[in-house]
This record gives sequence, C-alpha cells and structure tokens, in this order.
Amino acid sequence: MATGGAGLSNRHTLTFTAGPEHIDELGHVNNAVWVNWIQDIATAHWAAVASAEHQQAYVWVVTRHEIDYRGNIAEGQSVTAETFIPEPPSGARFDRCVVFRNAAGKAIVSARTTWAIIERASGRILRVPQEVAAPFLP
Repeated sequence: MATGGAGLSNRHTLTFTAGPEHIDELGHVNNAVWVNWIQDIATAHWAAVASAEHQQAYVWVVTRHEIDYRGNIAEGQSVTAETFIPEPPSGARFDRCVVFRNAAGKAIVSARTTWAIIERASGRILRVPQEVAAPFLP
C-alpha cells in the first residue's frame, strides 16, 4: 500500500507499508518488491508533476537499476520513500534517485535508476525535451 504526495516538484515522497504479499521466506520485504516500489514512486512523481499533454505524448522505460540494500522491514512496517532527479537528462536518459527510510529515519534502501523517454506516437526513443525535464530539475 502506498500513500503520499508531492512536495517541491523535483522531489516526491510516498509511504509504503509491507503487507503479507510483500514478504519473502526470510520474513522481510522481497527484493522484487523494492523494485516495484521504485517504479511506483517514479510513476507517481511523473503523474503529479508532468503536464497532461506530456503524459499523453510520452512514456518512460527503465534501462538500469542500481540498488543498495542496507536494511529491510517486516510485515506491517512502513518506509517513507523520497525520489528526486539529481541532474539534467543526457540525451534520452534521465536518472532518478530513490531513498527509502525506516520509521527511525535510517536510509535502508537506496537506488539510482536510469529511464529513457519514448514518444508514444512513433514508439521511438528520443532526446528528453527540455520542457519535459524542466519541472523535475532542482
């Protein structure tokens, strides 16, 4: 379950609570779930900040995930996730950082993901338009 919203446009936060379906045989959130939550917060940030015109014209695909696991949570526990764009895009690529903090505020999972933009009409990857990137930059 996720709850949250936008602060500054270049940062977005959500809270995720581990349900029984998120837990693996070790009793904590499965690695694949963290990847889903990374995608969920990225998608929520895009939906909250991008114009309706841009949301209709473009779609994003992940090209790389780099994730560091320094802790975990068990069923019923929550993490606060914050995502932000660390720098302007490079060609078609746009990097995004996500940090998950436990109830004590400790960063337990952090990720840097690379996304590429696709023009829906043509289905082709393109250079990230400046006007698409601008609302997400610091």
